[in-house]
Amino acid sequence: MTPLETAEERLRRQNRELQHELQELKSLLHREAPGAPAGNRWHPSSLTIWAIFLGVTVLVVIAFFAGYLPLQGRRAVIASEAHEEQRALPRVDVMQVGRSTGKSELELPGSIQPTMEAPVLARADGYIIRRLVDIGDRVRAGQELAQIDAPELDQQVMQARATVQQMQAALELAQANLLQGKSDTELAKVTAQRTGALLKKGAVSRQEDDQNQAQYQAKLANIQALEKAILVQRSNVAAAQANEARLDRMQSYRTVRAPFDGVITLRNIDAGALVNAGSTLLYRIAQTATLRTYVNVPQAFADSVRVGQPASLSVPNLPGRQFAGTVARTSNALDPGSRTLLVEIQVPNGQNLLMPGMYARVGLSSARTLPPLVVPSEALLLRATGAQVAVVSQDHTVQLRKVEVGRDYGDRLEIVSGLKEGSMVILNPGDAVQEGQKVEPAPVAPTPGK
Repeated sequence: MTPLETAEERLRRQNRELQHELQELKSLLHREAPGAPAGNRWHPSSLTIWAIFLGVTVLVVIAFFAGYLPLQGRRAVIASEAHEEQRALPRVDVMQVGRSTGKSELELPGSIQPTMEAPVLARADGYIIRRLVDIGDRVRAGQELAQIDAPELDQQVMQARATVQQMQAALELAQANLLQGKSDTELAKVTAQRTGALLKKGAVSRQEDDQNQAQYQAKLANIQALEKAILVQRSNVAAAQANEARLDRMQSYRTVRAPFDGVITLRNIDAGALVNAGSTLLYRIAQTATLRTYVNVPQAFADSVRVGQPASLSVPNLPGRQFAGTVARTSNALDPGSRTLLVEIQVPNGQNLLMPGMYARVGLSSARTLPPLVVPSEALLLRATGAQVAVVSQDHTVQLRKVEVGRDYGDRLEIVSGLKEGSMVILNPGDAVQEGQKVEPAPVAPTPGK
């Protein structure tokens, strides 16, 4: 029997073989066995022969109905199912296009920074006598941080005070000279007036009168010089006093104080360290009561950010915690390199849970008058003609619509143009979906909250 032989052919072959065996049996019964005695020969009756034939026939019929009929039934079922499958339309999952929520949610990465941060440098040359704070200490404005021993500065202060005293003494001397000069000038004036009167009477010579008049004019010029000298001495005294005040102020810098309330984030000195004015970094202090985070908002969403807008901040090491913040200011200009808007978010940090330098995710939300259409991301087709979605019309015909994609949320996409609200889009269409194809849509409910 060949592998391709059907059950019907097998039954027919078995029937022929049985009939052939029956004929051989009949011929055998009519022949006599060679060399056998005549009395031992079997001579069956016609009834026996017909009984044997009938039994064989029944066996053939039973075998036929037991194999052939079930096979035919299975063939009919398979043919019916194949016919129904050919007639049935492809079943596709579809979802109705709806609009997004009334709020625009935008999440951007940022880095937390203190509102104010300043390095504390030495303003006086000398050695550190005492260090009063260390990293992590919280300080108040004006609190002592360190003390500096500056013996050279003390000597400079003493020298400046001596210079002030010298300038004051020189000023007093110039003032005394001015008084003396004024007295001499009055005497010369009186003498010149007297000789002038006597000259009219001829009591004195003209030569004597000219000498007295010239002496009076010289005294007047001397008075002017003395007055200018006093002005110079007063300027010298003011300069010496200013230098003394500067050095006295420098004396106050020997005590290093905190410029504002904050926390010490860096300590760079210890007792006995040599410090130079204006170059040695002593501490770094940061204000952490209110922190700020800078984020770069893409150009597409720059117009939705406003000063005073609420924001939320989350950090990876505090899962589930949200910190409320506010948009403090924006740059009001886009960076030409990244096409982004720099935005500053200020967040109160009363519990000191946030620290400068942390990575954070900043959420910005704003109300939208006309929310955009949203489709699942698996409904998008990317082909040579551009981004498309497969839409099922009222007559169950597939239509490929070219769309413009807006914001990408990962699991869903905003559609700017190309679709209408209420359209039925195919989920996971694949390359098998073609324009004008008839399908059987199976609506899928949208995921709650999307």
